Amino acid sequence: MFMFIAQVHTLHVISMLSYILYTALSGLAIVPFLLYWRNPYFLHDLRYAVTVMRVATQLSKFSTKKPFYSILDRFLEKAAKQPHKKFIVFEESSYTYREADRESNRVAAALSAVLKPGETAAVFAGNEPVFVWIWLGLAKLGCTAALLNYNIRSKSLLHCFSCCDAKILLAAAELRGAVEEVLPSLKQQGVRVFILGDSEESEGVECLSEKIRRASDRPPSPELRADVNLKSPALYIYTSGTTGLPKAAVINHERIWMASFLQSVAGVRSDDVVYIYLPLYHSSGFLMGLCGAIEKGITVVLKRKFSASNFWNDCRKYNITVIQYIGEIMRYLCNTPQRDNDKDHKVRIALGNGIRADTWANFLQRFGGVRICECYGATEGNVGFVNYVGKIGAIGKEHFLHKMGCPYALIRYDTEKEEPVRDCRGFCMEVPRGETGLLVSKIGSRTPFSGYAKNKQQTEKKKLRDVFVKGDIYFNSGDLLRIDHEGFVFFQDRIGDTFRWKGENVATTEIADHLLMVDCIEEVNVYGVKVPGHEGRIGMAALTLKENMDFDGKAVYQHVKSYLPSYARPRFVRIQNALQVTGTFKQMKVKLAEEGFNPSVVQDRLLFLEDNQGYVPLTREMFDSITEGKIKL
Repeated sequence: MFMFIAQVHTLHVISMLSYILYTALSGLAIVPFLLYWRNPYFLHDLRYAVTVMRVATQLSKFSTKKPFYSILDRFLEKAAKQPHKKFIVFEESSYTYREADRESNRVAAALSAVLKPGETAAVFAGNEPVFVWIWLGLAKLGCTAALLNYNIRSKSLLHCFSCCDAKILLAAAELRGAVEEVLPSLKQQGVRVFILGDSEESEGVECLSEKIRRASDRPPSPELRADVNLKSPALYIYTSGTTGLPKAAVINHERIWMASFLQSVAGVRSDDVVYIYLPLYHSSGFLMGLCGAIEKGITVVLKRKFSASNFWNDCRKYNITVIQYIGEIMRYLCNTPQRDNDKDHKVRIALGNGIRADTWANFLQRFGGVRICECYGATEGNVGFVNYVGKIGAIGKEHFLHKMGCPYALIRYDTEKEEPVRDCRGFCMEVPRGETGLLVSKIGSRTPFSGYAKNKQQTEKKKLRDVFVKGDIYFNSGDLLRIDHEGFVFFQDRIGDTFRWKGENVATTEIADHLLMVDCIEEVNVYGVKVPGHEGRIGMAALTLKENMDFDGKAVYQHVKSYLPSYARPRFVRIQNALQVTGTFKQMKVKLAEEGFNPSVVQDRLLFLEDNQGYVPLTREMFDSITEGKIKL
């Protein structure tokens, strides 16, 4: 009986424990549903947190490794482990990781007689394999590469070369004419000029290709880069120069690592193939694209430049799985003629920045389930965001780990005075959730701002002091952003692009989004222009029209009247054959704003929004009446 009672008691205890365990497990099973109810993006946030921690651990490991472990060392490691894997595919040629290693060894050997460790060489070339060999070769010598925009000429070219203290200029054969324009000035500075081709040498111009072919492919001594560390300058990458001469942003080795890890955040795998057609002189193509590919050890399909008509055929031909984009690239793809095989491709990830919400939706609908990973960040900045959720229209999402490591804020900004609004104590004020503010990020040891080479004035201009407490310093992004109640970050406008009219702020990107909804309009660039006798700037839109369509003034008028307040409606329209963009597809506004709406200056077709009548041709008489104040605005 005692045994029976004991067994019954034991069974009772087991039963009770089972009940408690079952209840606990049932409770735990409900937790995910509660978390999802509270935060539908919980799993996305968790995956992002795991990725960020893994990246941080890896970066910490690299930073403490002796000798210093750079992206070059990553390349050498991949070349040793996967020597026969394709690294660069270019037109009808391909190069393995081992072949790339040997080619860059030859470049290093050819340049070792003219460069010392720590010196800088300017690279003036387009997207081709030799660009990559040169950069790797310079890195093997412990030297820094200044990546010059191959579209610049004359004064800008000389300025970009001089501001980084480069000792030599390495230029593509097709750019020899541009080099010879500034050759007298380069000679005065004692600069050696090398052309990457087999053309004849002349006074002040040497040919490098033959020297590279004859050079040894043995690896140079690692001692040449013994002084390189995480904070050493690795590159100079130039701003687009839309508001003046380009500025050379100093990119150190730590920044290269951080940019290259973006591919991990986007979900790129070691078996992917990335398509790089963005210029290698730009941070997107070089850091996020090329360096990201090296970090993963993947294959790069390199293209000289973007071609909307050949894009998808290239993706099919080379089995592309990862693409990059910037600016208006995605819109150009959406504007190509529709085809039955639009969704016949292997692309699964698109990584970049600058896609509009309407284009985003159109792209997914037309080309299928591509994961678009929109990013935000400036080449020289110390803050960035990643839209790891994939929410259409957002440039990123807030995450507590991100904000812990990179303190930032959106502060109130006066677009008329063009300065932050400060309280009675002289400190800046954060805007509440849902409101637009200027993005600023604290400058510190973990979030440094290296500034611009030989340009102390512009470097200081990007710093805001005494932001929240006396003595603090923040990086001024120059961008107006908005963060909604779910933590998604939305780009609103650039400082200087947003203008003030009738006492109201007008965001150019918002106006452009509305105008693009009108059927006849292909592309739009909105900006503010000055009018004599008026405060602020009035809205003007430069636009291109869809093929075989004319400007429908009535439709445009009805649209802006229905969707925009009176102060935000563009009063002037300029119809162009093509919008002006930078080499990285950013719209240029400064020159357009300076030209204004004067029919004597502007050769393009101009229209004026007359009250209650719609858009009518702008005549010289109307222009005079507006500037003399006879026509009220």
